[in-house]
Amino acid sequence: MASIPSPASAHGASMMPGSRTYLCYLDLRENSSTQMPANPACAAAVQQSGTGPLYNWFAVLDSNGGGRTTGYIPDGTLCSGGNRGPFDFSAYNAARSDWPKTHLTSGSTIELRHSNWAHHPGRFDVYITKSGWSPSQSLGWGNLERISTVTNPPQRGGVGSEGGHYYWDVQLPSRSGQHLLYVHWTRSDSQENFYSCSDIVFDGGNGQVTYGDGRTLDAEEVAEAGEAAQAFTPAADEVPAAHQGHEGHQGHEGHLGAPAAAGAAAPAGAVLRDVRDAFFGWFA
Repeated sequence: MASIPSPASAHGASMMPGSRTYLCYLDLRENSSTQMPANPACAAAVQQSGTGPLYNWFAVLDSNGGGRTTGYIPDGTLCSGGNRGPFDFSAYNAARSDWPKTHLTSGSTIELRHSNWAHHPGRFDVYITKSGWSPSQSLGWGNLERISTVTNPPQRGGVGSEGGHYYWDVQLPSRSGQHLLYVHWTRSDSQENFYSCSDIVFDGGNGQVTYGDGRTLDAEEVAEAGEAAQAFTPAADEVPAAHQGHEGHQGHEGHLGAPAAAGAAAPAGAVLRDVRDAFFGWFA
């Protein structure tokens, strides 16, 4: 049986509020026996592009992004970063209202947390959809308003370690209803960029996650789900071979780990604790 990929194998996406790929990955892991998330939007994405993108939820990237936005990444493809990376994230561009979403309070300040599976210097630009946007609309640059920019934010935890992440405070604007928060990470040491879409709803919440299939989880319930999944190891044909091919990407040389050989002991417990602890610690 093959092991789950090492947690130090790639880069990062938003963990608070959780990106589409991150929260769908948690849902996939919760339903490991079927390899099919329960959330309808996540399930549709897996049906379109398989589970490989979710095992690499942190790798929505473009090696030649160079900080470019409008006119480079086409409208309707922002959540996949134009889909120029090594994994097919095009399904995560779908305009639908039932993606897993994080409940927040309008006008509040949140501590945004962004995974640091691999550390790179650079700038994070945070955008939010404008008033009047609807989740039934595909996301375009004209729908977004930039609300935060930070360069080289601090980190907690070691790179690739359990719960490791960048963090900084973001003042949320006045909004109501469902919106989308977009994070664009521009490396300053290469042309590589990373992209992250997080579905949020402004209803007075403080970080609860609704999965769109009737489940609303608080941090403790997510932690318990992580405990229950400690022994999970994907089947050999579910470990994405493309993960190894990521090594040749610009700026990645030397810090990408390949999955352990078949028959090796799975490091799944460390990976699952990492996700559990990050989720549980958001509002500690």
